[in-house]
Amino acid sequence: MIKPNFELMAEYNALMNQKFCDSISTVSNDILWQDQKAFFGSILGTLNHLMVGDLIWLNRFNQHPSHPKGFKALETLTDFPLPTKLTQVLCEDKQSFIIARQALDQVVIRFIDKLNESDFLQILSYKNTKGDCFSKPFSMLLQHFFNHQTHHRGQVTTLLSQTDIDIGETDLLMLIPDLDDCQGVQTMAISHNAML
Repeated sequence: MIKPNFELMAEYNALMNQKFCDSISTVSNDILWQDQKAFFGSILGTLNHLMVGDLIWLNRFNQHPSHPKGFKALETLTDFPLPTKLTQVLCEDKQSFIIARQALDQVVIRFIDKLNESDFLQILSYKNTKGDCFSKPFSMLLQHFFNHQTHHRGQVTTLLSQTDIDIGETDLLMLIPDLDDCQGVQTMAISHNAML
């Protein structure tokens, strides 16, 4: 089953984004827009790009072949702008960003919750921002969606640290359940070595 992996990623995504929202809430908008020579310039520039990417992909996912009328869980995408370029500014200040980010993360969680295993097996055809056509496995595109978020949050973590803000633990590992079977792991290792 592949769905539990994406449920974990959606939870992780929301948790990490909330950490960023909490971290920038005490920083002035001027500092958040200060050009730090990152790929998307500033902290808010990078966070805007992250949201742009999310919205572009969620709108593509809403053309899934198993759901020709779109996903009910994605109906609220109409509350958000449809970006036309990767550098588009959707939120001019931290207040509007925090509100939009929290709302969008709930859309992602509901979307993943409503997917079924057969949805992951489909091929999704879409056009990129340049109009080029592609057809790729939906499950791998969904993995890219979450990986893109993690990649750019890493950049924002660096930008925040340059302003002396530490957002704390960011590893996915903290959400992976501990199965509390360390004793069994040691026993298996000893048994395996005994067979060698």
